[in-house]
Amino acid sequence: MAYYDLLESPVGTVFVGGSAEGIHRVDFGGGDRELDWFLGRLAVEAGVPLDDVRRDPVAAAEATRQLHEYFAGERTTFDLPLAPRGTEFQRRVWMALREIPAGETRSYGQIAARLGQPTASRAVGAANGQNPLAVVVPCHRVVGANGTLTGYAGGLDRKAWLLDHEARALPLFAAAAGMGRN
Repeated sequence: MAYYDLLESPVGTVFVGGSAEGIHRVDFGGGDRELDWFLGRLAVEAGVPLDDVRRDPVAAAEATRQLHEYFAGERTTFDLPLAPRGTEFQRRVWMALREIPAGETRSYGQIAARLGQPTASRAVGAANGQNPLAVVVPCHRVVGANGTLTGYAGGLDRKAWLLDHEARALPLFAAAAGMGRN
């Protein structure tokens, strides 16, 4: 069985989907058309028939709680079992994205260099664009070489909002870290 829930955030509806393996997908959008696509992807990623995907707020509760904390400025990182599907290179890129601190950005070239493949910035960009775990794996923290905002599957307005949110919330993040929170 796979499960999902929808939560409202300051930047719209967020879809959270997972299975016993962990969280497979965090995406923006929740309209009927988007929801059908998300459910189909989740079924494939979890390896279950579409009929075995259920809305289950209890199963998704920890992920939605941590996302609410992030949007409230109380959390900078996520402590969730993640189960994204992707190539080995994509998974390496997604791991590198998790190392970018809140309130900071990196370029595609910097990520490529970090991975020991300094000429792979386009491949990093492609992997970044395939990230199935928006916000949790912070692909919004990746910008162009000159610091400009570049493509974001959730839309550039959301990317700008997330980066601004992190910059505004840094004092809250610091206070939360001092209290033993992430």
